[in-house]
Amino acid sequence: MRQRNVGIGRHCGDATSECAFSRWVALVCNAPKGQGTLIHSTGASTVRVGHSTRALLARCAARVGPLGVAAALLVALLHISLVASAEVAAQRSPKKGDIVRVTDDQMHQLGVMKVELYPFRVQKLAIGQIAYNEDTSTAVLTPFPGRVTRLIAKVGDTVNRGDPLFEIDSPEVVQPQNDFIAALSAMNKARSQLDLARIVEKRFKDLYEGKAAALKEYQQAQGQLVGAQNDMRSAEMSLEAARVRLGIVGFTDDEVAALKEKGAVRRATPIPAPIDGTVIARKIGPGQYVRNDTGDALYIVADLSTMWLKAQVPENEIPFIRVGQEVEVRVSALPGRVLKARVTAINAATDAATRRLVVRSEIPNPDGALKSEMFVSFKIATGADESSPAVPVHAVIREGDHAVVWVEEEPMLFRRRQVTLGMEQEGRMQIREGLKVGELVAGRGAIFVDNEWRQ
Repeated sequence: MRQRNVGIGRHCGDATSECAFSRWVALVCNAPKGQGTLIHSTGASTVRVGHSTRALLARCAARVGPLGVAAALLVALLHISLVASAEVAAQRSPKKGDIVRVTDDQMHQLGVMKVELYPFRVQKLAIGQIAYNEDTSTAVLTPFPGRVTRLIAKVGDTVNRGDPLFEIDSPEVVQPQNDFIAALSAMNKARSQLDLARIVEKRFKDLYEGKAAALKEYQQAQGQLVGAQNDMRSAEMSLEAARVRLGIVGFTDDEVAALKEKGAVRRATPIPAPIDGTVIARKIGPGQYVRNDTGDALYIVADLSTMWLKAQVPENEIPFIRVGQEVEVRVSALPGRVLKARVTAINAATDAATRRLVVRSEIPNPDGALKSEMFVSFKIATGADESSPAVPVHAVIREGDHAVVWVEEEPMLFRRRQVTLGMEQEGRMQIREGLKVGELVAGRGAIFVDNEWRQ
């Protein structure tokens, strides 16, 4: 017996839901016998249909059976649901192309900004750190070997030039003191001999003039006086040399005067600070034996009133860097504080590991807030100002490698526009292409306009 295709009648020519339902039922029922359907019935459902649809289902049941009818019902209902959802979404969508119209309430939450010219400065970015000013810091060495007997200055202490840092016990200090005492004694002896020679010379002169002494005796007295004068000058020079040696080993003028007066030899000698500053390092301990031929610093004293800024600049950007260029510095440990300096020196060699050069600046540190090894970011001005259209940073919406802004074409109507970005400075973004001066863009709340467009 030949089977007939199930028809839906000529009355179903519109796009109503019942007509669409009937079309999908007929489509499933007219499938070739034996192919079946990919949708299986998982349960019973009740559908309200018209008279013509009941007749269609009866014919379908006669052709494909109850399971086929259930499959036809499921396919038809799924299609109608998808079509209805698309129609609702289309009706609710607030966008049309790249345009979004906002309501009065939404407009109150937006900040519309005018595109203005801003002088952007061509800058090179770098990172680095703060360092001690090596021109005003010095290492303290010992002038002779010996054993440390006492530590006086601690790390962080502020010292003046001549203040003792530590004391050292050395046998090499005894010999200069002994030489000084010996030279002092020799000078006293030479002075006594000189005084005696003057008295003798005067007596023989008087006798010779009174014809009571021979010329020979008078000449001998004159010779003795000249010899005593020479001995005195030699003794004075030896004493001065001994005084200088005491100064080399650390004796002050007051200490030399005390030694000259009392003649007491001491073994422990204080090592003084060579400059005014702050003790930033100490590398010795009590009882440690130190030598003067190793070159190792025992103390380091630095003047912290100025500090160095060391920027690590990539070698391919060094041709743009010049001495005297302005540097803007931001210290991570001091948020909100911007420092100004100028390039004072550029290293002559590149670091082999990082391929960077050190560009150095010097900056005052009157309050001592800048500490060595603090992390710093640099902006080195390498060119003249470049005036370009600018918008606030929060007006720019980034999408991967692209950026867009929302331009207000008329009240409460915004158009999405792609732009080309440049530099970012002082909270402003440079717009190289895509905007003109005087146009209005969404600033505060631009992200909400973009989210509204994406819904």
